[in-house]
Formats: sequence, structure tokens, C-alpha cells
Amino acid sequence: MSPTARTLLTGSLLALIATPILAQREPREGNQDKKLSRSCSREVLQVCGSEPTSVKQCLRTYSSALSNSCQKQVRKRIDLKEKNPAPRRTFVPTLRPTRSVLFGSHQRQRIDIFEPEGAVEPLPLVLFIHGGGWSVGSHTNVQSKPLYYRKRDIYFASTGYRLLPDTPVEDQARDVGAAIRALVGQANFLGFDPSRVVLMGHSSGAHLAALVAADPQYAGEAFGSIKGAVLLDGAAYDVAQIMEDAPFVAKRVYEDAFGFDADRQKALSPLTHIGGADAPHWLALYDENRDVAKKQVDQLTAALTASGRSAQAVAIPDTDHTRMNRDIGTPKGQAQTQAIDAFLERAFAIADEPDEAAS
Repeated sequence: MSPTARTLLTGSLLALIATPILAQREPREGNQDKKLSRSCSREVLQVCGSEPTSVKQCLRTYSSALSNSCQKQVRKRIDLKEKNPAPRRTFVPTLRPTRSVLFGSHQRQRIDIFEPEGAVEPLPLVLFIHGGGWSVGSHTNVQSKPLYYRKRDIYFASTGYRLLPDTPVEDQARDVGAAIRALVGQANFLGFDPSRVVLMGHSSGAHLAALVAADPQYAGEAFGSIKGAVLLDGAAYDVAQIMEDAPFVAKRVYEDAFGFDADRQKALSPLTHIGGADAPHWLALYDENRDVAKKQVDQLTAALTASGRSAQAVAIPDTDHTRMNRDIGTPKGQAQTQAIDAFLERAFAIADEPDEAAS
């Protein structure tokens, strides 16, 4: 593969994987040049897996592993996109935070809080933990969630945390725990009910949410405020297992996050801590086509159920890893939004009964 072709392929493929490239169907008549064939999509899956962050890294380095035919399809699609750029997407504007809370000296140790309008009594709170492979992402990427939960009389907060390579995953979990303590400590001033807090995390944020909701060492004295966790397409609840099952390049993401020490991997696995003081209510959503996530979710929810906690695994159709999170609170995300709404209603309604399983 020539250097020019490699540059074109690796520099431009990022735009391709912003769409569900691995879930495409055979091209329809008259649309052959706009989509990759199923066989080409399978090649990308085989070489790079399906985790979006990992695919991006993979295609930067291993694009030459694609067949000549697949490379030609990719280049043709790039040419078409350059000649006929897609119209700029219009997103529902998010609310401006009502206030922010700092819980450390680093710029990422910050929580944005979105208060329901006209609240006159303490209301429950959802704390969101962003994804990004433990190395990228921002707490400001909340899409439509603040507006949606404001209408449902729920406080919505989004916390930042320090990232790799400067901050190991242990300290990222400690940042999330510190954020919970900071919120609970100011609950009366902020106006929410400190006895009704649910964590919500996407991707690597789902791992952090699960770890903090299962291991009291991170949230400390505020652990009892955590009444549940909503996990959005996470796949790192048993770290050693995901490192074994992950596609070739995805392994590099997990290796960067968790290293090779078996004791450390075990300590950072939420499954390790199930059966102790776990939060009482859990909902784990996953893309129905993402087998590696399904396996991890099934293991987690089975362990939680066996320990007497309320845990539900829900496969979401017609989505992908990114849209699972992005579409919450919008018509396109109806399946995951409805599942989360039903869960929050149960978790918040029986917050005073932390040891009772809801079946």
C-alpha cells in the first residue's frame, strides 16, 4: 500500500466509523457506492472489532490489513463524501448548567448540575459518567439528557474525572467517588434528595459507575446514597475476561487501562466486588449486536441477582455503541429511554428499602 493511499485511508476513515459501519446491510440498488459491502464490513470487524474508540485506533495503524477490494470501496466512499458532504447535523441544544461544583484542583474535577425548573422539594439525582476509553471524553457531552430529565423532575449532574495516561483507572474511580461525596455533602444547598442518587455511565464510564456502585472504598461515607446504576453498553465488568475476549486492537485499549497484573485487573473488575455492599438496583443496557458486551452484562447481572440485588439486562435494538448514549431522551432513543425511565421510577420509589430486591 503506497504512503499516499495509507494517508488517505487512515486519515479519512474516522468519518466512516462515525456511522454504524459494522451494522450495514447489503447496498440497495442505486446506492452501491455509498455503503460498504457486507464482506468489507466483516473485514473491518475481523481486523478491528466493533468498539468505536478501538476501531479508530486500529484503522490508523492496520488499514493495510484490509483486502484491496475493501480498500477500494473505502476510498470510493471517501471520494463521494468529499464531493457530496452530508448536511451539518442539527442537535437538540442542551441546557446551560444551573451551577457547577469543584471537587479538586484539576480542571476535569468538576461537576455540572442541571436543576429541574421550579422544584419545591428535594428531588432525586442522576449522576452521569462519560465514556472515552478512560483516556478521552468530557463531562460536557451530555446531549439531550439534561433537558429530558428536567422535564421529569429529576436533577441531572455530569462529572468529569482525570484521564489516562496521567491518571490510572483507580484514581479515576476515586474522582467519581469524590464527586459523589461533594454532591451529597452539598445536597441541602443544591436542593436534591441525598438518599436518592443513581449513577449512569456510558462505555468506560459504565465500568467506572459499576465499580463505584459495587466497591464502597471509592465513595466512602456517601456510598449509601447510591441507590442504583444505569450502565450503557459497557463491556469491562470482568477485566481479565474482556482482555481475553476483545478483538485484537481493542486489547490495546484495555491493556493501557488495566495493565497485565492479574491482581490489579481483579481489583478493578466490578464483578469482583459483587456480593458485598453493592448498590441495590442495577440496569445494564447493551447493543443487541455487540456480543462482547452481552457476555459481560449477563455475567454481571447474574452475579447481582444471586447476591439478592435487583438487576436487569436489556438488549437495545437498532442502535450502536455511540447512539446508545447520544439518543437518550430523543425519539430515536425510545427503547433505551423507556427502559431507563421504568428503572428510575422503581429505584427512586423504593430508595428507603436498600436491601429489598425488586425482582
